[in-house]
Amino acid sequence: MERSQGCLDCPLRGKHAFCSMQSAALEKFDCLGTPVQFSSGAVMFREGDNCASVHVLCSGRVKLSATSREGRTLILKIARAGEVLGLSAALANQPYEVTAETMEPCRVKTIRRQAILDFFDRNPDAALRAARTVAQEYKAAFSEVRRLALPATASGRVANLLLDWSRDQASETSPRGRCVMPLTHEEIASMTATTRETVTRVLGQMKRDHVISIHGAGFTVLQPQALERLAV
Repeated sequence: MERSQGCLDCPLRGKHAFCSMQSAALEKFDCLGTPVQFSSGAVMFREGDNCASVHVLCSGRVKLSATSREGRTLILKIARAGEVLGLSAALANQPYEVTAETMEPCRVKTIRRQAILDFFDRNPDAALRAARTVAQEYKAAFSEVRRLALPATASGRVANLLLDWSRDQASETSPRGRCVMPLTHEEIASMTATTRETVTRVLGQMKRDHVISIHGAGFTVLQPQALERLAV
């Protein structure tokens, strides 16, 4: 295992809820938990498991999914560095609501549930940040429901997902609209309540209509307004 980078010298410091705490609180937070390296495709925790720990994602990406009683899996979100996984379950003392699977090698700080609850009790600012994080999770879940339920067509749901990715990955240092497509067609189908064949057909039509261009594992939004019209 490689030497773990501390919170105080982390390049993400200041960019996320717990990364931007005052130095004194951040020093205490840095002492919590255990650094863990996960390989690609590792399951960090499963939906329905008892929530014994929360996991601060320091680097890498994690796929969050839920499964229906019929066995159908729906990908809900791609978590990125800076996010805290399992926090809402820990605060509610409930099982994990989702399954977390790494999409690439990830560096994680794993903190026992009781340890982070004690930390919140002693640090009101951290407790407020936890509440804000859970509120953001609720807002994100509401957006997912809207993305799945409101567009009447599969093309609308796929367009919504592409728009979400383009907004999330917007950068002043990258060409406008150029994004990474982090999921396979089958996974996009899982995230948009459709089939892999439909996703392939929809993306192909968008490419032929010059709404997007596809290059390897990435895409470029050529006509943002046309994509937004499809998403309605």
